[in-house]
Amino acid sequence: MPERRVDHPVILGIVGDSAAGKTTLTSGIAAILGKDRVVTICTDDYHKYDRKQRAELGITALHPDCNYVDIMEQHLRLLRQGQPILKPIYNHKTGTFDPPEYIEPKPYIIVEGLLGYHTRKMRECYDVKVYLEPDENLRIKWKIHRDTTKRGYTPEQVLKQIEERRADTEAYIKPQRTFADIVVSFYPPEEHAEETGAHLNVRHILRPTLPHPDLTPILDVDPNGHIYLRLARDVDGKPVDILEIRGDIPEAKARRVEELLWSLIPEASYLRQNVGRYEEGREISHPLALTQLLLAYHMVKAAQGIYAI
Repeated sequence: MPERRVDHPVILGIVGDSAAGKTTLTSGIAAILGKDRVVTICTDDYHKYDRKQRAELGITALHPDCNYVDIMEQHLRLLRQGQPILKPIYNHKTGTFDPPEYIEPKPYIIVEGLLGYHTRKMRECYDVKVYLEPDENLRIKWKIHRDTTKRGYTPEQVLKQIEERRADTEAYIKPQRTFADIVVSFYPPEEHAEETGAHLNVRHILRPTLPHPDLTPILDVDPNGHIYLRLARDVDGKPVDILEIRGDIPEAKARRVEELLWSLIPEASYLRQNVGRYEEGREISHPLALTQLLLAYHMVKAAQGIYAI
């Protein structure tokens, strides 16, 4: 890759509710940019209390008072300055804390978690900010699957936790959406409501806070096509572009879109490989792959000094 034009690591934020797909999105972006050039940070590691203590205190992991927000701010600032941190580690399987990890910044940093945009000081550290907002029923399915197969919960415990967290989701997680440059929403197609993986549709709300790539060469004119862009108004009434990519996009068309995006980030082209894989899926999701490529594009452009914050 050519010499970078900015004097600090480029930081991408990915914020969303529990099991919104943050880790899956992150892993693909890291693969595109080169894992030797990317460090990933999870803000969930900054919990104050372990699982048992949270239950005793009656507080959820989503509440700011349950997290060392001030240390998150400090560590983000240090990483942006190119300095190392001693990052805590929360073990989601055991619900306790492991020994901290010494982290040195790399050219690209991806910070994913629940409360990444909670304060102004944190928000000021990012070059690109993404909010994940999947269909709620889909998120619940993802959460049940993840927490029962990897974190030792029963389905009933997961559903109970979702209800216990609902108020904090509304109060602290969803309000962070307003600070994102891009809002990404995966959702099942109407004709396949049970879809949870490779054939999901995706909607990108592209706000004018970033210069987005010109995709007109590969867009469909018909709004019922496989990939199209339309002007709309977001929930706050502000104008945005909405990029829709259907899960049933034909292989040949998906490859053309991917080729266009790869051509816009030639610095990473030598790392072409299979992106778009859900963690346990064998099939490639083109909507996921294209989302990962689009976000990698923004990180590369930020590294070239095109974005100023």
